[in-house]
Amino acid sequence: MTATAAIEAVWRIEQPKLAARLTRYLRDVGLAEEVVQDAFVLALERWPEEGIPHNPAAWLTRVATNRALDRLRRTVLIDGKHRQLAVDLAELEREMPGIEAALDEDIDDDLLRLIFTACHPVLPAEQRAALALRMLGGLSTPQIARAFLAPEAAVAQRIVRAKGTLREAGIAFETPRGQERRERLGAVLEVIYLIFNEGYVASAGPDWLRADLSGEAMRLGRLLAALLPQEPEALGLVALMELSASRFGARIDATGNPVLLLDQDRSRWDWSLIRRGLDGLNRAMALTPTPGPYQLQAMIAACHARAVSAADTDWVAIAAYYQALALAAPSPIVEVNRAVAAGMAFGPAQGLAIADALRDEPRLNDTHLLPTVRGDLLAKLGRTDEARAEFRRAAGLTGNERERALLLARAGGGEANSG
Repeated sequence: MTATAAIEAVWRIEQPKLAARLTRYLRDVGLAEEVVQDAFVLALERWPEEGIPHNPAAWLTRVATNRALDRLRRTVLIDGKHRQLAVDLAELEREMPGIEAALDEDIDDDLLRLIFTACHPVLPAEQRAALALRMLGGLSTPQIARAFLAPEAAVAQRIVRAKGTLREAGIAFETPRGQERRERLGAVLEVIYLIFNEGYVASAGPDWLRADLSGEAMRLGRLLAALLPQEPEALGLVALMELSASRFGARIDATGNPVLLLDQDRSRWDWSLIRRGLDGLNRAMALTPTPGPYQLQAMIAACHARAVSAADTDWVAIAAYYQALALAAPSPIVEVNRAVAAGMAFGPAQGLAIADALRDEPRLNDTHLLPTVRGDLLAKLGRTDEARAEFRRAAGLTGNERERALLLARAGGGEANSG
């Protein structure tokens, strides 16, 4: 491994911990990130020539803490009226000898605080996702921009705005308790789920899936589940991601084109991920008699994972889980998926009845999902011309080039199923 690659590996492991540790003292996510980045820039300059320190985490902690002290001293000198900054400076100076010594102590608490801070509901969803990938995933602005196929300037602005909003709102760097934790946990899980789904089927661009982006979401989800091992929905989300990601190797062909679920070669599924996902789902279900939305989705994914062949899929159980999901977390997207499951379990006419009830749903106007499902169900009912029209409409609504090509091909005939 080259020195640069080793530094990058250290960055991915240590950056979230160090940012979390310093945010506790600095009470400013943006400032903490800046001094941590300064420390890694210095590491990139020195380590290739001087060698990687015996304890890289301690070296980085010492450098970042010194940078933080310098920043606070300059701020206090510039404006002596900032009494709180002076207090922060005095506290950090007192604590500095113990920060390095306590590097491995309470780091889980600091990381948990950082997760809840970066994913605070005061931020719009796209800002939460960008800040989480930056602070917790260690991704650079260009990497985040590539992940969401957005201009770098736009992503940079999201991150800047997120930090500013947190600072101006005076968001405390703390782990919420009781009802507030339950409310905030939902926002955290939503961010991780959003990142995973963007990787599972990219909303735009030339690629059908982005395994790297979904991998980041799984890493964040596993971190959260390790910090909150008694939270069934955190475990459920990780199980859902692992079971879904187990199909990645079979979801595209050699040219990168989509291979839909019922056509996939199941020998190419990642069975170690399936075992891990099923184990996590079992642990989640043991923690509560009432499964939440992420557990229910994981239960659906488990039905697919347990089926030796497409014909063995328990669609009746899947339809029942979607019905439970519609009650637990009602949404038009859940209803679209329930239509697919009902069509597979009880015949396309029943599925189409559910889909047709959504035709006036405004939240589905700009997505290809409903016309894709209606096209599939109409094709199965032999209503070919109507099916082709729906597939053409769906093709015009998707931003993913591979998906558009697939839908246009279906407009020429054939059936569909989700991947």
